[in-house]
Amino acid sequence: MPLPFLTADRAHDDDAAAGADPLGYEDRDRWRRPYRPGPWRVGGAALLLLLASYVLFSTMIIAVAGSLPAAGICAAVAALMIVTAVRLVRIGVEVSAQGLRRIGLVRSTTVRWQDIAAIRTVQQPVRWLGLPRTVQGQAVLLEPVRGGAPETMFTTHGADFLGHAESFERAADAIEGWAAAHR
Repeated sequence: MPLPFLTADRAHDDDAAAGADPLGYEDRDRWRRPYRPGPWRVGGAALLLLLASYVLFSTMIIAVAGSLPAAGICAAVAALMIVTAVRLVRIGVEVSAQGLRRIGLVRSTTVRWQDIAAIRTVQQPVRWLGLPRTVQGQAVLLEPVRGGAPETMFTTHGADFLGHAESFERAADAIEGWAAAHR
């Protein structure tokens, strides 16, 4: 099964090495993530899938023991864990010619390029792995045309870029490039 959201960064590296388009994609209408999911995000999803396998195994044991309602509940919990793991890997930012899409665990928001005043990288206190603890780091901010507070798209201390400053810089440059090309 192809997983295009895992190969986005490699496609960007191949095009940059060949001297091609700095944005790195031929089909600009397709939604793409300009960076790979980080090891913290992938590790969390793998751990959740491991736990789901244990729950599925217990579902089988419960079903063989003859308690089908309890087995159904266990199967539903395992399915919820699998869906959560897939969504956990999909969390991030995607770009296309239409705009910028921020995918969260439960919901996604899409902003058209015309509705974005600026995308910039700033030095500021950021949350460490999404927890309440803050540390000094960099964040990519989206400033909407209609005004209001800028939205943080991703940070150096998020699950995708913790300990990978070079990947953060490449992703920030790619998103700023998409914004400059489509505004």
